[in-house]
Amino acid sequence: MDSLLVVIQALPAILPGILVTVGNVAASLAMGLALGVPFAVAQVYGPAWSRRLVRLYVWFFRGVPILVLLFLFYGFFISLGLPAEPFIIACLVLGCTSTAYQSQIFRGAIESLPRGQLQAARALGMSDATGIACIILPQALRLSIPGWANEFSILLKDSAICFVLGTQDIMARTSFAAARTHEHLALYAAAGAIYFFLTWVVLRLLRRLEDKVHVPGYSTGGAGFDMGEPA
Repeated sequence: MDSLLVVIQALPAILPGILVTVGNVAASLAMGLALGVPFAVAQVYGPAWSRRLVRLYVWFFRGVPILVLLFLFYGFFISLGLPAEPFIIACLVLGCTSTAYQSQIFRGAIESLPRGQLQAARALGMSDATGIACIILPQALRLSIPGWANEFSILLKDSAICFVLGTQDIMARTSFAAARTHEHLALYAAAGAIYFFLTWVVLRLLRRLEDKVHVPGYSTGGAGFDMGEPA
């Protein structure tokens, strides 16, 4: 009961961190989406030099731990005399990392589509850019929703690391409350419950979006056409 009372008393100080955490994850997802789609297109349809550059980018940001990237970006900002705002750095690091992962999600979805669709668009007089934007990407984005949902849950958990820079997110506020009250187990369990609740809510919303935009005949798992019996 004493631990429960401490958690209840600490919640007003912890809950504002939800806005910081959600803002961090939302900005990172948006950056990953805005850059991941053109990166995926460059990998599938671009010239050889663009494919090499994207592969190098993906290799770097998928291979270096996020904690190391946070300190690298922080040191880079300090060395250039730029304001080292922890929230901005956290968004940049998670956004760059998410770009690498989302580009591979979208690349897999694009490559799962029948290759003849772009040739058919050319035969109808469309340019490659129009065919990709109007025919390929709308299908690929639908197929990418399950992978994109997984990327959200990964980003949400990775955002907890950003408290090392001083972002006032859920983890930072919980750590401060735990250090002050010495109720580490109860408070970190409460923080875990908050993260779990956020993940559950957003994944439920993305599942509804997936069902709403699902096209009959296609597999949402990104495997291309569904070869089951026709309705």
